[in-house]
Amino acid sequence: MNNLLLVLWAVIPPLLFLWFYYRRTPAAPPVLNLLILFIIGAVSGFVALGLEFALENTANWLLNWQQIQRPFSGIIFRQILAIAPIEEGCKLVAVILPVCYLQRQYYLRCTTVFLFTIAVGLGFAAEETWIYLFNGTSSILERTIGTPVHVMFSAPWGYALAVYIGTKTRCDRDRNLIFTAWLNSVFFHALVNILSIAGRFPQPLYLLTYGLFPLLLWMFWRWEKLLRKLQRKSPLVLISGHRYSVRNWQKGLVLLMFLLGGNSIFRFLILYRKISPLRWELWFEPGIFWFIIRDIALNLCLGVLAWLIYRYLRNLVRSRYFFNS
Repeated sequence: MNNLLLVLWAVIPPLLFLWFYYRRTPAAPPVLNLLILFIIGAVSGFVALGLEFALENTANWLLNWQQIQRPFSGIIFRQILAIAPIEEGCKLVAVILPVCYLQRQYYLRCTTVFLFTIAVGLGFAAEETWIYLFNGTSSILERTIGTPVHVMFSAPWGYALAVYIGTKTRCDRDRNLIFTAWLNSVFFHALVNILSIAGRFPQPLYLLTYGLFPLLLWMFWRWEKLLRKLQRKSPLVLISGHRYSVRNWQKGLVLLMFLLGGNSIFRFLILYRKISPLRWELWFEPGIFWFIIRDIALNLCLGVLAWLIYRYLRNLVRSRYFFNS
């Protein structure tokens, strides 16, 4: 695959995501500003890669770093103390610098700052996708699915920064909230990477990967929730019970919903990994064909069940609102 095609596969999915959120944001900033932030996000990805490379070289010089990070505990240590802080720090700086420049000339809305965070996160994702595809370490489908992940990581500090910049009466509490939200982003960034890497290890560590996509689905839900808050839209409430026992039951249903929905997506990805090395003619051999059909049917059942739980919880909220109004 030539370099131009790799760049297109890396850039087009993030730009489509950016266009989708640009269309959803009232009084959105000019498209050119978002494209500049997108490019800055991609540059911050290369800066983060350089910092990680320099840190690893320094660690190899001071310690036996390659040996330390081979066990699973070493991977956890590396993700929490090196990879996640560097990447989230680079993205945060990539948003703060343009915001500091632009707010001298314009009043920036909360939604504008959050959209800047989305643009930088998607630019970062485009750079990372190009690196993976160029080195042949990931498939196009896997990288396309992972397009919004960096925005999910950055959503907490993006929201906190948006609230701080968009509020006329700023206070130390709002400024401190940015750092707290950044630590939250670092934690979940590291956790997602750890769960993803767990798939390379034998059981029982391999089983941790089944928590990856439910976590990503919840993080996407959190991203949407924060965006709706900034747009002052009504929140998508799922837990509406007043009694303690009812609320615990509904929380259990929410957890089950994310588990079923996330692993429905994950099982489709596993199916793709199994059949992609085969020639497409082999897909229609009876044994393989019925295996594919059974797996697709099971995955769809999991996804539909998650959707039915979601509709059930939303209907409970509507009925409670109707009877209380």
